[in-house]
Amino acid sequence: MTRRFLAAIAVAIAATLLDGAVCAQVAVKTNLLYDATTSPNLGVEVGVAPKGTMQLVYGLNPWKFSTESHGKRQAKHWVLMPEYRWWTCSRFNGHFLGAHAMGGQFNATNVDIPLPGVFFGGDNIRSQVRSHSYEGGFAGAGFTYGYQWIVRRHFNVEAEAAVGYCRVWYDKYECGECGPRIKSGHTNYVGLTKLGLSLVYLF
Repeated sequence: MTRRFLAAIAVAIAATLLDGAVCAQVAVKTNLLYDATTSPNLGVEVGVAPKGTMQLVYGLNPWKFSTESHGKRQAKHWVLMPEYRWWTCSRFNGHFLGAHAMGGQFNATNVDIPLPGVFFGGDNIRSQVRSHSYEGGFAGAGFTYGYQWIVRRHFNVEAEAAVGYCRVWYDKYECGECGPRIKSGHTNYVGLTKLGLSLVYLF
C-alpha cells in the first residue's frame, strides 16, 4: 500500500472517532521528540468516557540522506498507533495509563536504532543495520504511562513512555544501492515502544 493510501486510512479512522464523539473534548498533538528525528507526526485524541480517551497517531519518515563519510543513510518508515487511555483525575489533565497497538513498515540502512530493548529469535537488527539494509513490517502492542500539564486554556504539554512487544518481518540485503537480498526472516523485540514529549492543542 502506498503512503498516501495509508495516510487516508489514518484520517478515516480519526474521522470515525470524531463522528462518534459528539460533544466530546478533542485534542490534536505532535510528538516533538519524534519530530526531532525528521519524522513528521500527528495525533488525534477524543474523549469517550469521563476518564477515558481514544488516541490515533500517524508518523512518517520518507527521507534518504547521503554523506561522503557515511554514504547512503535512511530510516524510512510509517507507523500507525491507536491507544486507549484511562486518566486518574480527569481527561487531558494529570496522570494516565494506556494500552496501545502499533503497526507499520520500514526501510533502514546504515543508521543507529536507539531502542533500549532486546531483539531475539532472529537478527539483532539494531546491531546489523549499520552493515546491512533491512526492509519489512512490524506489529505489536504495549502499555503506556504519562502525564499531561495544563499550560494555557487550549494548550497542554504531555510526557509519556511505553514498553511492549513487536513482531518484525524483514528482508535483509547487502548494504548499498540495489544490493542483493541475503535472506528473509523475522525477529522479536521487547522494550521501549514509545517515548514522547508532545505539544497538545485542545478544542
